[in-house]
Amino acid sequence: MQKPYIILHMMTSLDGKITGDFLNYSDALGEDYYRINREYKADAFCCGRITMEGSFTQGKQPDLSPFANAKVDRVDHVAIKADYYAVSIDPHGRLGWYGDHIVDHDPGYDNAYIIEVLTQQVSDSYLAFLQSKGISYIFCGDDKIDVSVMNDKLVRLFGIKKLMLEGGGLTDSLFVDADVIDEMSLVLVPALSNEGIDLFAGKNCNLVAYSQTKVQPLADGGLWLNYKK
Repeated sequence: MQKPYIILHMMTSLDGKITGDFLNYSDALGEDYYRINREYKADAFCCGRITMEGSFTQGKQPDLSPFANAKVDRVDHVAIKADYYAVSIDPHGRLGWYGDHIVDHDPGYDNAYIIEVLTQQVSDSYLAFLQSKGISYIFCGDDKIDVSVMNDKLVRLFGIKKLMLEGGGLTDSLFVDADVIDEMSLVLVPALSNEGIDLFAGKNCNLVAYSQTKVQPLADGGLWLNYKK
């Protein structure tokens, strides 16, 4: 099976959180994070449902009522071939997309065409909803996401060679448990968080070793830490 080159790119607190009040510590560090993202020039970025909902759909629920009686074959659907993709891990099909691509002020995300990563548990009405929006989707497991199947399909069906993984914690854990992360790019904020999700919130893997390749000072006391497998 094939896979893209996968870079985990995240902003973390000193205590390993990826959500929480520390994200408001420094606007300049946030800009550094997005700049580094753009400089990787990936073919796609990947997030889980909760991250996509918070960043791009703003909690919008899909209106499935027009598709209540839909019957859709469970086969992968490639709606469009594009230069840049947003890979959305949404096992049960809950995201209420506005259209077939991301609209965002940051060029690192703007105009990324959506690929929904689903399990067989998704409803026919949601598949019909995605088709009505012109959104591609792939099936990658019966009741939970099989990362190896997903990676193979991203390469074969969409030509994705470099994938930027950007959380959240459960999604990051899927990839680290599958041992498919080639590089880790961490923007470290010099602050502790009072709350938040861990970088690998559901990790179950054994020891995986990486070599440090870069430590670069950033704005406001932050660091860019880079590791390769």
